[in-house]
Amino acid sequence: MPTTKSPGKTATRGSQPALHQKGAQIQEFGTVRQLPVGLSHDARMYSCERLNQCLADTQILYSLYKKHHWLMRGPTFYQLHLLLDKHAGEQLELVDVIAERIQSLGGVAIGDPRHIAEITVIPRPPDGVEEVPAMISRLLEAHETILIAAHDAARHADEMGDDGTNDLLVSQIIRTGEMQAWFLAEHLVDTPLVEA
Repeated sequence: MPTTKSPGKTATRGSQPALHQKGAQIQEFGTVRQLPVGLSHDARMYSCERLNQCLADTQILYSLYKKHHWLMRGPTFYQLHLLLDKHAGEQLELVDVIAERIQSLGGVAIGDPRHIAEITVIPRPPDGVEEVPAMISRLLEAHETILIAAHDAARHADEMGDDGTNDLLVSQIIRTGEMQAWFLAEHLVDTPLVEA
């Protein structure tokens, strides 16, 4: 068996990792492969495009939740610190579900953070720390952006016969987003923490 020599050691070729490999791109982003899922090419293309936008925005929302979880301040720090982390975890679960739906339709799920930054419509926050109400408002605006798009995409997916995408959008993305938005919005109601 051939060997590869290095100073003082001999290794068999089969045990050496083949590093720095390059390969041809076997499917371009924005295309769909033909899979036997009972949906037209157009329906799958539409759903993959809309779901990828939702996936990019959801990944940004997840990151916003984590950032604000870390930077939370003030008398409600503990409660909000925990709530934002819980919501972040729920958004991270949605990221995986959305990506897997795209793949099951024959598409290519967006995953690189640099690509996500190119297509998200969620505005970038300041690099520093904002006041707590501004952080919560930023999260609410991101939720509303995703929810508006999800409602529209769900209607169109239904019209195209894509029940799976419609179900994902309604039962997971919309319902999760609405619940999280409600919990956040209640923190902006101007009531005293304690009564005198």
